[in-house]
Amino acid sequence: MNAVTWDQRERIIALLAEASADPDVRCVVVTATGRGFCAGADLRGAPSTGDRVAGDVARMIRLGAQRFIGAVMDCEKPVIAAVNGTAAGIGAHLAFACDLVLAADSARFIEVFVRRGLVPDGGGAYLLPRLIGPRRAKELMFFGDAVGAAEAKEMGLVNRVVPADELAKTARDWAERLAQGPTRALALTKQLVNASLDVDRSAAFAAEATAQEINMTTRDAQEGVASFVERREARYEGR
Repeated sequence: MNAVTWDQRERIIALLAEASADPDVRCVVVTATGRGFCAGADLRGAPSTGDRVAGDVARMIRLGAQRFIGAVMDCEKPVIAAVNGTAAGIGAHLAFACDLVLAADSARFIEVFVRRGLVPDGGGAYLLPRLIGPRRAKELMFFGDAVGAAEAKEMGLVNRVVPADELAKTARDWAERLAQGPTRALALTKQLVNASLDVDRSAAFAAEATAQEINMTTRDAQEGVASFVERREARYEGR
């Protein structure tokens, strides 16, 4: 069920960093094979730390699950989740951290932490209230019930639900559209939206103005304006 091992987590974080730095990467798709999207964290592959002392757990969460989810949110390219099956625990948060979420009609999302007597980690208590509001977030986290794809879409956790056999094609179609877009403008837009719920209007407006100032130095922005003036289709290069 694709539980994430320590090695896999580190590999994904590295791939997301590489995607940010590579101008030839224009979009990222996170998906999985088999019956599940991600069943949560598999700690069996974690390095041994010896006897646990106060602070170890907080450090493990900060450097592990939170860093993992932060890597998705901080990636400078659009990230699409194509959820092919069950997404539980950190697997659900991995999907929720993505910019756009496609789900197969067979997908399920489970805030499984309460079933194990645990506090949600990996950014769950940050992400969920911002996506669906605090009351619905508490309902999911307090009960740990599975949420089907259709209900998840109704809540606002998912952008679109498609038949399972159409998931890969739909994800590719969306990725290709984004890959043809103004990549730096999309990165700056992502940063603005992600930060908007944590700042006041004055800070949000200032960030918006600064982002546009930066964006106007890109070739894609100049191409977008030129194509408008010349009444032709824009040809963006991601630079």
